Formats: sequence, C-alpha cells, structure tokens
Amino acid sequence: MTNPTLKDLGWSPFFATQPDASGGTDGVPMRIASVQRNKATGLSEQGDQRLIYPPGLSAGDVAVGDWVMVDPDTHVIRTILDRSSKLSRRAAGIEAKSQLLAANIDTLFITTSCNEDFNPARIERYVVLALDAGVSPVLVLTKADKAEDTQSYLQQAQEISNKFEAILIINAKDPDQSDRLRHWCGPGRTVAFVGSSGVGKSTLINALTGSEQSTADIREDDAKGRHTTTARSLHFATGGGMVIDMPGMRELGLHDVAGGIDVLFDDITELATQCKFRDCAHISEPGCAVLAAIKAGTLDEARVERWRKLRAEDQLNSETMGQTRRRAREITRQHKAVQAAQGRFKGKPGGKNKSGK
Repeated sequence: MTNPTLKDLGWSPFFATQPDASGGTDGVPMRIASVQRNKATGLSEQGDQRLIYPPGLSAGDVAVGDWVMVDPDTHVIRTILDRSSKLSRRAAGIEAKSQLLAANIDTLFITTSCNEDFNPARIERYVVLALDAGVSPVLVLTKADKAEDTQSYLQQAQEISNKFEAILIINAKDPDQSDRLRHWCGPGRTVAFVGSSGVGKSTLINALTGSEQSTADIREDDAKGRHTTTARSLHFATGGGMVIDMPGMRELGLHDVAGGIDVLFDDITELATQCKFRDCAHISEPGCAVLAAIKAGTLDEARVERWRKLRAEDQLNSETMGQTRRRAREITRQHKAVQAAQGRFKGKPGGKNKSGK
C-alpha cells in the first residue's frame, strides 16, 4: 500500500484522545510492525521506519500492533500509547513474567485443522486468551478438503464454547473460502492468527494480504506442522485493515487471565457460587454444586477437570516474585522445623536425648 492513512493503520479515537497522542511536533504516531532485540519497525503515513528504544525500554516492553509516539528527528520511541487490547502469555523461565504477543486487536482467528491437531483443551486456552483481552474469537477449522467428516469437528467445536463469534470450516487453499474471513477485516480493523504450525495460517494470511509467505505441509505421520513463520509481524490486508501473523504455538502458558477463564466457563463459575463452602475445591467436598451437576449428568466431568487445571495454572503463573519468594521462605521454615524436630528426637544439641536430659 502506498501512502497509508492513520486510519488504514488502525488509528481510532481511542488512541487520538490519549494525552500522549497530542505531541504536536514533539512526536508522530507510528504502529509497530515488527519487534527485534535491538530495534523495532514502525509504520506511518510516510512508510516504514526503523525505531530506536530509549533507555529503560526494551523489546520485551513493545508488542506488534502497538501504537507509539516517535521523535521525528531521532526515531526514538517516546511513548507507548494505552492498548485497546493485549494478548500475552507466560514467559519461559521460573519467574512469573508475561510475554507480549500482540496488541490492539479486534478479532482473533483461532486456527486448527480437521485432523489430529484438533485439541479442545488447546482451543480453550486460545479462547481464554481472547476473552480476557476483550477480543472476539473466531474458530477457523482448516483442511476441510482432507477430512472425511467435517461435521464431527464442528459438533466438537460447538461443545467447547458458545463464545465464538463464528465457527468456519474451510479449505484454506480455496480463495473463495478464505475470502470469508474478510468479513472481519476492513479499514481500521486488525485481526490476528494463532494456532499450531502447519494448520494453514500462512496460506490464509497470503490470501488476505496478497503476500507470498512460505508455507509447509504437515507431516503425514502425526499431522504436526513445520514452522514457517518465525516472528510476529503486521501486514496490510487487501481491501483494508491489518493482519498480525504469529509463529505456531503448541504450548500457551496462561498468565493473569482469570477473567477470561470465568467468561469461558461461566456456567461452572455460576455453579461454584452455590457450593456449601466458599473455598470448595470441587473435588470431594460435601455440598459441592459442581460435583452434583456432574453426577446429575448436566455437566461434563472432563470439561470441569480442564477448568480446574486452567485455574490452578493461571494462579501459579500469576504469582508475583514476592509471592513466590514468600512461598519459598515458608517452605524453608517448614523444612527447618522438621529438621529441628528430628534433631530433638535423636538427642542432638538443642534438644532432649532419649533419657530426657
């Protein structure tokens, strides 16, 4: 696209009315198209520009899709504007940190195939991610041309959640079918794709953007794909709008998304308020409304187990370093107390021996 307008890039009153957006000659708005360790690429009405991180700001603080104010002379990022939505996951490592994935998205295309890649638990994770961010989730079931019974996958998808804005079954290589995704594109709109490698994300993005990103077929033995996208990036969609591509993710560690979990499992969340005990773990406690619903056949036990696991994982992954350290200190104190008790029992210094002296 030549000479895009700010609206073409996704600019809206939400960003324009922010105090930091009225920089005048002190700053110009740009949208982050890619993020590297030592630089970022920004898009503006004048085209793309290499951007510099100021002291105190690093690549981990900036997400593809962000709007930033940039010094027009030095190309240094001055401010990251407040985000209308943000996708993040738990970063690798032992610390409870989040890793930014993308920002300022309207629709998340959760992409999976009508084959062994279809995994309800993983799909639920993506839905939680979208709902917690206030982003509309659309489930895209690809490889329809290779599946013997696509309706069975549709039925399974409908059982996962009623929170999808839409569920589409398509052959990504058919342009007429991939064009169905344009309903969610258009000037000022931003969509993003997530899913495992090899499910057809790059093919769909090529169809929407007119680009020629490399694609790769799945392995025949296990239906797993090969990575073709290696970094998150922002692209123009033909006909208007922006598209964010993300590398395939088989593991999505959730971080601080309790709200999204409550929305996705709102039926279980409501039942949990009717339990006899406020701190009910919904495992074996008497008066548990969740267990009663499972016994009555009105609630799927496997789904409840996935709900339990997601809540426990999110709580663990969302601990602050202070909470983690306090928990570690408590474990250490308990360990020392056990050692002291054992020492007294064995007649070591500081405790009584077997004769009581």
